[in-house]
Amino acid sequence: MSEVEARVREAVRAVPPGAVVTYGDVAAAVGIGPRQAGRLVGRLSEDIPWWRVVHADGSTATCHGGTAGELLVAEGVSFHGARVDLGRHRDAGAPL
Repeated sequence: MSEVEARVREAVRAVPPGAVVTYGDVAAAVGIGPRQAGRLVGRLSEDIPWWRVVHADGSTATCHGGTAGELLVAEGVSFHGARVDLGRHRDAGAPL
């Protein structure tokens, strides 16, 4: 695993239940571009909360079988239609 991959893992692991961050947030914290962050988050294992990383418009990831929305709802994350309520859940305790 590269140093960048390890930093992405740690950044995503630090996002608490009920909070979300964007791919851009992860990218800024790690020092890479949002698309690179997206590719790396998409490869995370199930023990890292990849589902807590969303697109800038609040839409959820489609990787891992498209289960991000269900996992976020189970953690109490609210949505406006198909998008996470970023005003309520973005950075809610996330250390990024």
